[in-house]
Parts: sequence; C-alpha cells; structure tokens
Amino acid sequence: MAVDDVFVPPGGADILLRPMFTWTNPLGLPFELTVTKPQALLVLSVVIILTFFLLTTRKLELVPTRWQFAAESVYDLGRNTIARDQIGAKEFAPYVSLIVSIFCFVLVNNLYGLVPLVQFPTFTHSGFPLAIALLVIYPLYHFVGIRKFGLRGYLRNQFVVKDVPKPVLWGLLIPTEVILKFFFDPLTLAIRVFAAMFAGHLLILVFTLGSEFVLLNAPIYLKPVSAVGFALAVGLFFLEALVQVLQAYIFALLSAHFIGRALAEQH
Repeated sequence: MAVDDVFVPPGGADILLRPMFTWTNPLGLPFELTVTKPQALLVLSVVIILTFFLLTTRKLELVPTRWQFAAESVYDLGRNTIARDQIGAKEFAPYVSLIVSIFCFVLVNNLYGLVPLVQFPTFTHSGFPLAIALLVIYPLYHFVGIRKFGLRGYLRNQFVVKDVPKPVLWGLLIPTEVILKFFFDPLTLAIRVFAAMFAGHLLILVFTLGSEFVLLNAPIYLKPVSAVGFALAVGLFFLEALVQVLQAYIFALLSAHFIGRALAEQH
C-alpha cells in the first residue's frame, strides 16, 4: 500500500496553543482579554499547591499521616537540602518559604505533561520561567546582597578577587563576572527548564504521532515498526517524568545558590 499522506513532524507551532477564551471589551477600548491553556494551568497550579498544603497541615499529628508526611518531606527538601545547604545555616531561614514555593510551583507545572488530557508542561513556554527568573530571583539576590554589604561592598565582593594582577582583574575577570551575574545567570536559570520541557514534550509528540502515522498509512509490512515507536514514546514518558522532577529541583537549587552567593562574605 502506498503512503498517501505526508507526515508533518510537530514543531514550535504545536506549543503555541489557541486561546481558550477571548473577551472583547464592549466599551470599545483598544484591548481584549484572552485566556490560553498555559495561563489557566498556571493559575490552577497555585490552587493545587495551596490546597495541598492547607489540607495536609490543617490538623498536624505527632505521628504523621501519609499526606502530612508527604507535605513535610517536600518542606524538608526545600528547607534543609536546598535552602540551608546553598544559603548557609545562619541566613537561610527567611528564604525557606520562597525556595519551597518555587520548587512546588515549577514541579506542578512540569508534571502537567504527565496528566492525561492535559499533557502540557506549562514551562514549554519560555515566558513563564523567564518571568520568575527576571522578576523574582534576579532582583532578589541583588537586593539581599546590597542590603547586607551596601552597593559598593556588594559589587566589590562579587567582582573583585584578591591578589589578582590589576590588568587581569580589570581586563578579564571583572567584565566576565559582570556579564555572567547580570546577564547570563537569570537567562540560564530560565532557559534550562524551558529547554528541557520543550524538548521532552516535542520528543514524545514526535514518537507518538509518528507511530500513529506509520500504523495508519504505511505499507502493511512496515506497520509493526509503529509498535517500536509507541514503546519508545512510553519510555520517553517515564524519562520525562524524571526530568520534570529534576528540573524543578535544579531551578530551586540554583535560585538558592544565587541568594547564598550574594550573601557570602567572600567571592
């Protein structure tokens, strides 16, 4: 049997979903309100996280229930494994809530990719992690560093390395550190999770849709190949689950690392 159709692989257009709802201003003002699936999932993630912690901590027991244990484990991960290790035992406490919130927020939005009928990790849209990096983490770690050391002390602490010849210091080290800490740090923080979610989601789409195409359109002797494609899609599904959890952990870890670096006494 000849292949009548041509397989069109999924691409960036499959990530840019159509609006779920559009509201046109009846007063004739030059703007309209649109709600997309990623935006709705973003709001839903906040509701899910708040509901989870409110319900699991509503009645704390000395011997925790399974759900209380799950909530305490998430909090302990954010508090001890991430915040205290990266920021330091003396100064980590004020930032625990932020780190735990960031971890949970990124995790839930990543795990949407595993939920049937949803199957769309929100952070495949680069604007969401970029907003967290540029509007929350980036100004925060510079602010806490300046508050502790003063502007001049903070800049000296971040960019000046002792016992380095001045030509090397001013000609190489300081320009490099300025570029890294004022430009590349927030970008790499956002791009890392975006790229992982985008690539994983796209790979699963390619293997799933490609296998379906072979099954329906290829000659009969090639149809068994579709089973291999579906098996690879299932394998990628579980691999993507691991990546989604890992990327949430890395995002929170780097956020805490940047705060800890700003508060460190030495470069």
